Formats: sequence, C-alpha cells, structure tokens
Amino acid sequence: MEKITCFKAYDVRGRIPDQLNEDIARRIGRAYADVIKPAKVVVGHDIRLTSEAIKAALTEGLLEQGVDVYDIGLCGTEEIYFATSHAGMDGGVAVTASHNPKDYNGMKFVREQSMPISGDTGLFDIQALAEANEFTPAAQRGQLYPLDTSDAYIKHLLGYVDVDSLTPLKIVVNAGNGGAGRVIDLLEPHLPFEFIKVHHQPDGNFPNGVPNPLLEENRAPTIAAVREHGADLGIAWDGDFDRCFFFDAAGEFIEGYYLVGLLAEAFLKQVPGAAIVHDPRLTWNTVAMTEALGGRAVQSKTGHAFIKERMRLEDAVYGGEMSAHHYFRDFAFCDSGMSPWLLVTGLIASRDLSLTEMVSERMAAFPCSGEINSTIEDPASVLAAAEAAYSDSALAIGHVDGLSMEFEDWRFNLRMSNTEPVVRLNVESRADVPLMQQRRDELLALIAAG
Repeated sequence: MEKITCFKAYDVRGRIPDQLNEDIARRIGRAYADVIKPAKVVVGHDIRLTSEAIKAALTEGLLEQGVDVYDIGLCGTEEIYFATSHAGMDGGVAVTASHNPKDYNGMKFVREQSMPISGDTGLFDIQALAEANEFTPAAQRGQLYPLDTSDAYIKHLLGYVDVDSLTPLKIVVNAGNGGAGRVIDLLEPHLPFEFIKVHHQPDGNFPNGVPNPLLEENRAPTIAAVREHGADLGIAWDGDFDRCFFFDAAGEFIEGYYLVGLLAEAFLKQVPGAAIVHDPRLTWNTVAMTEALGGRAVQSKTGHAFIKERMRLEDAVYGGEMSAHHYFRDFAFCDSGMSPWLLVTGLIASRDLSLTEMVSERMAAFPCSGEINSTIEDPASVLAAAEAAYSDSALAIGHVDGLSMEFEDWRFNLRMSNTEPVVRLNVESRADVPLMQQRRDELLALIAAG
C-alpha cells in the first residue's frame, strides 16, 4: 500500500508531483466521498498553476463515487467555506497551498455547515482509504454543475460594517499576486476608499515571490507603497487570502496579536459576555481586553480546524490567532481574510482614531517578540530543555500547544512545526521591552545550543 505523505494535522499540503498529483487527488476525492458521504460538494481552486488540474482530478473522484459537484472556480478558501453553508452543501474542498512554496499544492476540507475536517474528525480516515485505493464506484455517477456565489459573498462581507458611516480612506492593498485582488475589485464600488493596488493581478508564477506577509522581505512592497502614497493603512494577504496583515500609516507592520485584542473588543461591545477563543502563543493582551469587557477568554490549540471546533463548542462570537487568522461565528465559525480589514475600517470611522492610535497603547502594555522560527535537528529536545531551564521559577506551565511558561512579568510559548524541523518562539512581557528582548535572546541561545 502506497503511503500518501501530503496529509497534515488539518489539511493536505504537498510537493507536486511526488507528494501530491492528479492520481492522488482523484483518490482523495473518492475517499472523501466514502468517509463523509455527501450528496453534493462545492469545490474551487486558488491561483497556483497546478490548481485547476488537481481540482479536476479531485472532482472526478467525487463524481465516480456518486457525488454531485458544484464548482465555483477561482476563489479564496473562505469562499468555499461561505458557499458550503450558503448553498446548503454537504461539504466543500478548496484546492490551495496558500503560502507554501511555488511547487506545492494542497486541499482544505469542510463538511456540512462548513465544519472543519481535521485528523480528529475524519481526515486520517480519508488518508487511509486513499492509500488503500480500493473503491467501488457508485451505481450512478454524480453530476458537475457551475455555481456562482460571488454576489451573496460580497453582500455578506459588507454586512460586517455600516457602509454609510465609513469615512474615506486611502488604503494600500497587496494581494501578492494571489486571489485577494479579485475580491477587492468586487468590493470597491460599494466602499468610499481609494485603493492603491500592489501585485494585484493573480499569477501562479509568483513573479514577486510566494505571498506570505509574515516573511519580512514580503512586507517591503506594502511598506513602500504606504509611505509613497501617504496611505492611511496597508493590508496584505497570503495566497488564498484567509489571512490578512496590517500596516499603519507610517508603514509599520502591526503584529496580528494586537488585532486579535482589537477585534475581540469590538465584538464584545456588540455581544456582551461572549466567549473569545485565542491560541496559546501570545495571550496576555487578549485575555486582559476580553475580561475587562466582561467576556470569557478561551484558549485553544493552534490551527484553523482546532480553533473552529472550539468556537462551536463555546458558541464563541470571535476567535483570533496571532498568525493573522480571524474567525467569525457569523461566517460559519470560519476564518476570513476580508472581514477583519472591513471591521478595522469601521472602527477607524466610529472612533475617529487611526489604526496606530487604536493599538499603540496595547503594544506598549504587552510588547512581544513576534514569532521567531528556528530550524533545528531535534525540536522535542529543545522544548524539554526549555522547560527544565525555567520550571523552577515558572508560575504556570501549559502544554495546550507546545510549551507555554508564565512568570510574573513575562511569558513564552515554544512549539514545533507540524510539517518541518522547526520550533516557533513567541515571547511577551508586561510593559517591559528590555525584559522581553532579554528573555527572547536567552531562549534563542538555548534553542541554538539544542
């Protein structure tokens, strides 16, 4: 039996063609049909050069197993989430590798009501069936239909803001040659904004690099455009635009951590006492802002499927990760890279404050390192060494996701990558930048030694 190596904790990602190809995609389609047992499934693809072919093979597998397939074409992952719920589908699959290297592709899966499928909820069963490759075709082949949910999707996005109260803003938007530009063009006629469009056209050749604004080198075009045009803010997305990244009027990158607190505050003023779900990497600011407004901060394991599952369990109104994923109850508990920036423009208008003014106080109260990745041979031993080094002085130790250790005036989280020999470090302090930097450097030295 052939081992298929592109299945990860909550999606499929692999190098083309050795880890993922059309044959494997077809088998995944057949396996998805047999495990989830849907009658109708929506599919779509991102801008990568191999995405249409992978989607076609996936579709063929679904059709062979008797599933009717509704194809929305070129899209972002969140459009699959939206279409699954909006059109009453039994599941949805987005063909995308988001921010992975150019020669990679992948899939993200949901079932009815856009509920995620992770390793805990059927993904590894799909893998096992695809590996076995023993299928009985359905008595009746499924049918393929086109589907257009664009108008309904745009209407839903606009529902996150009071359009009439928005103030004119000059906004740099950097799609990174991914899929976000198309949605910006659809939203533009409805909004009082001047958009400065950077790397706007979708291009799977990625002439400006694979879109991932977490990488500092990928931020430079957005920063330059904000400063050149005197923009009020800048926004950049990854390839399938389920994450968005913010830059202030000075072109400074705003860590996603502070946006989580800002959006938590906005939702709690609308829904008093609601639950807010967050990841364990950076927490103090989110918890402080949530509790100050009478909300309930709930910590979840990192990862979109885990956050969504916990949000459903808690009926949380909003969930956020410092890595720029934002999740909304009104968006079928799914992540959206379009809703957050619309909400932020609404806050700018309602509060008459700039983005900088809204987050600067929180940045000073809880300065953070940002996520720092280190490639090492034995990540597990590094986590063990860090716990041993600091356990005597720690006030709290957590293992919800990796290692979290809390002290009186600082804390850190150290976690392993799901896909590569990498550890990811985040450090924050209570209003003490030098302390945060000192502890960051200590931990980086410990990691390097391991």
